[in-house]
Amino acid sequence: MAKVGVPKEILDNEYRVALTLAGTTAMIQEGHSVYIEKNAGVGSGITDKEYTSAGAKILPDAAAVFQEADLILKVKEPQSKEVPMLRKGQILFTYLHLAAHPKLAQDLAKSGATCVAYETVQLANGALPLLTPMSEIAGRLATQIGATYLERPMGGRGVLLGGVPGVEPGEVVIIGGGVVGTNAAKVALGLGARVTIFDLSLDRLRYLDDVFGGQVRTIFSVGHYLSELLPSADLLVGAVLIPGKQAPRIVTREMVKDMKQGAVVVDVSVDQGGCIETIHSTTHSSPTYVEEGVLHYGVANIPGAVPWTSTRALTNATMHYALKLAKLGYKACLEDPALMKGVNIHGGEIVHPGVLEAVGAAVVTA
Repeated sequence: MAKVGVPKEILDNEYRVALTLAGTTAMIQEGHSVYIEKNAGVGSGITDKEYTSAGAKILPDAAAVFQEADLILKVKEPQSKEVPMLRKGQILFTYLHLAAHPKLAQDLAKSGATCVAYETVQLANGALPLLTPMSEIAGRLATQIGATYLERPMGGRGVLLGGVPGVEPGEVVIIGGGVVGTNAAKVALGLGARVTIFDLSLDRLRYLDDVFGGQVRTIFSVGHYLSELLPSADLLVGAVLIPGKQAPRIVTREMVKDMKQGAVVVDVSVDQGGCIETIHSTTHSSPTYVEEGVLHYGVANIPGAVPWTSTRALTNATMHYALKLAKLGYKACLEDPALMKGVNIHGGEIVHPGVLEAVGAAVVTA
């Protein structure tokens, strides 16, 4: 039986936790031991006392958790002081987004641990079951965040996205019609904004046109049309994803220059490098900056802002796979094709094709 460890997240303002009380109970019932770092669940509304009542053991710090556990469950990629705690033969199950973090990919390979990324676990039909719940939340938050930063005291143009009778609503442009883009559009429509979605898949655009009953303008993602429309946008949402790979730069600096002064950019794909040339990663503590007169929001862990919701949504999806890893270790990946696609690092090598392409070369340890 496995020893399962859950350290407290240390990324800036990251309040999610990788295991809920229900998950702890499930692990214990299957005979595994669960070790939780002190106060790991507090930000998500779960106390140490509740964890111990569910059968977990509370450890004083992350080092103790990493030392004790065979399987490490996290939410975000290991930070610089966590990487040295990993060891050969250990399994790490978390979001990694290594295509945007080549040094981290190399360091994780050197650790000898097997690193399985939530975001690249992929079903035969192409669905990303462990990315979907956070994409739903990030998409909805992207519009909420954009609406807030459009307010003049927040640095925006002073536009109310929904408008009022007699005053036109704001324009929302969404690049990417996947889970993030669809959820961003739902909230934008709910606020009363005018919404346009760009995507490269005609089938997806047909689906969106049907789902939204023609209320959303759908445009095949060709640079010419995007250049024409961006100058009218009040809010631009980046929602481009190529699983495991860096996001392509769809919006150039010149396009951003042509946007309205005080318009807002929220690039959800920043965790994969971003699809807007002027974006870079920010934090919840310092979320925005101005570039070319446009307010940019580049927080890479957007769902961390609503941990009560996002922790439960995430673990609802991850527990099925976490239980497999606890029971079978790496063998679970060999037996489950979807889980195998989640393996980014194994045996001292970067093994995921998308990550390998971004990093440039495999790292083999002695």
